[in-house]
Amino acid sequence: MAGKRDFYEVLGVAKGATEDEIKKAYRQKARKYHPDVNKEEGTDEKFKEISVAYEVLSDPQKRAAYDRYGHDAFDHSNGGPGGGFGGFDFDDLGGFSDIFDLFFGRGGGSRTGPQQGADREMRLDIEFEDAVFGTEKEVELYRLENCEKCDGSGAEPGTNIKTCGQCNGAGQVRSVQNTPFGRFETVRACNRCNGEGKVVDKPCSICKGSGKERKKRNITIRVPAGVDTGARLRIQGEGEAGVNGGPPGDLFIILVVKPHKKFRRESYNLITNLEINFVEAALGAQIEITLLGGAKHTVNIPEGTQPGDIITIKGKGVPHLNSKRTGDIKIIVDVKIPTKLTKKQRELLQNFYESDEEKENRKGIFNKFRDVIG
Repeated sequence: MAGKRDFYEVLGVAKGATEDEIKKAYRQKARKYHPDVNKEEGTDEKFKEISVAYEVLSDPQKRAAYDRYGHDAFDHSNGGPGGGFGGFDFDDLGGFSDIFDLFFGRGGGSRTGPQQGADREMRLDIEFEDAVFGTEKEVELYRLENCEKCDGSGAEPGTNIKTCGQCNGAGQVRSVQNTPFGRFETVRACNRCNGEGKVVDKPCSICKGSGKERKKRNITIRVPAGVDTGARLRIQGEGEAGVNGGPPGDLFIILVVKPHKKFRRESYNLITNLEINFVEAALGAQIEITLLGGAKHTVNIPEGTQPGDIITIKGKGVPHLNSKRTGDIKIIVDVKIPTKLTKKQRELLQNFYESDEEKENRKGIFNKFRDVIG
């Protein structure tokens, strides 16, 4: 059968692929090239090619014959191995029955019934503060909706819509083939009405008979407090429009949180660094810092604080999702050691180390040093 591509190549799988790998590849490609989703020229043929490949490779008997004879296994026109298949042909394969199961949740049913629209996914970048405290964001998207002019019928207003005479409104045609592998009943979309079960006298001038048009929408998204990168928000009913009066699909928002200059997140805790000088570390101090969101907070530095010590501020971290609990702020203390000392500073420190005076006297020396270094 000249001109037909290798079925494994069509699905993008290796010849030794498992049944699950074949099914997964088929689902991905079928969604991409489904005529209701992809309106580019040539999509119908691509979709049909994918369906035929899957119909053969998903059936152990057909796959075995294909692996042995290639396309000739189903070609009865040249006296090859397919010559006794009773007229079995690629165009008679029932791949469309599996497609209905994939897209509409059932097998062998009519496409003329109400079908839910496709789901949509989009990425939303948010600020660190918005992830911690929650926010509302307005997003802009384009999606397929029912054509306003024809109300989704595909027909120019005022013209007739008729039941397809070939499939009698079922949207599908069935055929039975007797082959060496057994008796096969195949189901495929009606080629006259493209599986819709109806035909129009004059297609709508706006949607060209598809019943759908792509429109821009602005949607307000509520981001709950405490989310993190990878969180997936479901917005019900904001996906693609349904088919034949079916409900729309859903919109899924994948969140990506931008980094913060001062804070970082570990679970529900916020981590930050605080730099102090060695006098403050030795004597203790009270230092005012700015929390996430702009609030001020006085941090108590205990006497004798060491580099790397952690000071905890309870309940000022990230809210737990769907809970009243809140994480903490963890402050990692960095003690800055001066690299250059004046003569006066050096004398004061030297006196501290050489003196045997009481602790209060040492504090006095440090206080003098604090005044000297400003």
